Amino acid sequence: MIKKILLALLVVLIMLGIWQREVLTYAFLQAKGQIGILMQVRDVEDVLADQSFPDSLKARIRLIQEIKKFGVDSLGLTPSDNYTTFYDQHGRPLIWLITASERYKVKPHQWHFPIVGTFPYKGYFDSTRAVNEEQKLIDSGLDTDIGEVSAWSTLGYLKDPILSSMLPRRDGSLANLILHELTHGTLFVKNNLELNENLASFVGDQGAIRFLKYKYGAESEQMRQYEYSKRYNDAYSQHMLRGAGRLDSLYRTFGQDPEPTKQRDSLKTSLITDIVNDTDTLLSGKRTLTNKNRWPDGKLPNNAYFISYLTYKSKQDTFRQEFETKFGGDLKKYLNHLKGKYPSL
Repeated sequence: MIKKILLALLVVLIMLGIWQREVLTYAFLQAKGQIGILMQVRDVEDVLADQSFPDSLKARIRLIQEIKKFGVDSLGLTPSDNYTTFYDQHGRPLIWLITASERYKVKPHQWHFPIVGTFPYKGYFDSTRAVNEEQKLIDSGLDTDIGEVSAWSTLGYLKDPILSSMLPRRDGSLANLILHELTHGTLFVKNNLELNENLASFVGDQGAIRFLKYKYGAESEQMRQYEYSKRYNDAYSQHMLRGAGRLDSLYRTFGQDPEPTKQRDSLKTSLITDIVNDTDTLLSGKRTLTNKNRWPDGKLPNNAYFISYLTYKSKQDTFRQEFETKFGGDLKKYLNHLKGKYPSL
């Protein structure tokens, strides 16, 4: 009887392995990549004590420690062991992120993973595998976008290291990045990436403003630089969100399940060209960033490019209104409210 039960369990495990082979292979590769990084990290205290490590970079690491402390003490982010280690990338990217969308719909392709849920993107530590995955998506008729990632969160399961690529960032941008990732370790709702990323973006932005005021003052050069870049980035994000809406309006005129045609592709390309061209003058009619600089190879974005703005920026006004009207701009109270409202992993 016991032998029969064990045999049945073995058959079930084999069947699960076959059924979820792709997921298991991907999980193994992700774990391998993550462990490969963690095997090469150094404790921050050792880096700061290393006389051969540049003092200018030590100052940036200390600044990250300040940002983290501010996030925990002043904003109510969950304490963790994140950013207590350092990883030197030696100028190499670490993760390539893929997003995908239907040809005539600005809607993210979803990847489903056991336990952690559904994601509108997929990351790879291996650029070759990322490119191969992207090509499969293209061959299946999807629009794709692939890019490097500046940071990621393991949601408290592992100690996220300080990456060497973080250190050259300006103070405001660095504060935004660190507080964004720490927010994921504080509140992460399963199967709701749009909420998670929008919230982390909101906290990163609002938290960076508060940190800069705390450390340098409201009239500081650091604050001036951040506010200027924020004005442009906000304007660009809103422009891309409006662009996504314009594209969806166009695609609805194609009918249900439209077949690809040259005419439809031409209309799509023409509208995306208009959206991109209009980014030249976003701030009061002033020329701020040319298309040549943003798209140096002359290649237009496609539907997948707009997905990131839906994922990261589409709910900013909703968060801001609730934050200001119900909580008087108190970010710590607002975060505590959200932690109670949403069940987190």
